[in-house]
Amino acid sequence: MIGNWNTTAVRTLRGTSAPMTYTLIAVCCLIFVLGPASGFTPSYGTGDALAAAQRAYFRRWGVVPADLFDGPAREVLTPATALFIHGSWVHLLGNMLFLFVFGAMAEERMGRVEFTLFYIGCGYLALLGYAAANATSQQSLVGASGAISAVLGAFLYLFPSARVTSLLPFLFFLPLRLPAWVVLPFWAALQWLALDQAPSGPGVAYLAHLVGFGLGLGYAWVRYGRGTKVKAAPAPAPEGENQP
Repeated sequence: MIGNWNTTAVRTLRGTSAPMTYTLIAVCCLIFVLGPASGFTPSYGTGDALAAAQRAYFRRWGVVPADLFDGPAREVLTPATALFIHGSWVHLLGNMLFLFVFGAMAEERMGRVEFTLFYIGCGYLALLGYAAANATSQQSLVGASGAISAVLGAFLYLFPSARVTSLLPFLFFLPLRLPAWVVLPFWAALQWLALDQAPSGPGVAYLAHLVGFGLGLGYAWVRYGRGTKVKAAPAPAPEGENQP
C-alpha cells in the first residue's frame, strides 16, 4: 500500500482528461473483485481453502524474488502482472485513491501513451529493485505501489505548487492545505524512516515505494527539463479526505 499515514490529496485542477488513469483503476478493481482476496468469488471456497487459494494466486501473479532470479523464464513477467494484484480491500482502495488523485494531472501532462508506458515501466523497475534487494525472499510481492509512487515523484516535479489537503494524525487530523513540494517529500521521508524500522517478512514494501518515487522524479526531470513545470491554479474547496 502507498501510505501508512493519513493523508488525502485532492485534485487542484478540474476538467482533466485522463482515460488511462481511470482504465488502470477499473482494471485493478475488476481483477481484485474476481480474485480470491475479495471474497466475492465462491469458487475459491472458504476458510483454509480460500487461504490456500490466495497464497497460490499471489505466488502465481506476484513477484517472488527467489523465483524471479532462479526460477523459470516466465517469472520475468511477474513484476508487470503484480502491478494489477492487491492483497486486501484496504490495499486496493488506498492505492487507487492515490492513483485517482495524482494520476489524472500527470496523465494530462504526459499524454495517454507516455503515461501508460511510464506507469508500467516504473512500476516494473520498482518491484524489480525490491526483488534485487531481497533476492532470497520467498514472500510474494503484489500491488501498484511502486508505479503509483513513480506518479507521485513525477507529480512533484511537474506540479510542485499544486495544493493538496492532508490529514496528519499528530495534528489531531486537522486538514491542512499544503503545496505538493511539502506533502510529497514528507511522504517520501516517512517511507525512508519506515524502511529502517520495517521487520523482516511480509509487510509493506517501502523500498519499492522509494525506488518508484525516485524513478518518477528522475524521469520527469530528464524528460521535461527545467522550466516546463506547470503552475497550478488556485484550488477550490476539497472534495473530502479518507486515506486508509
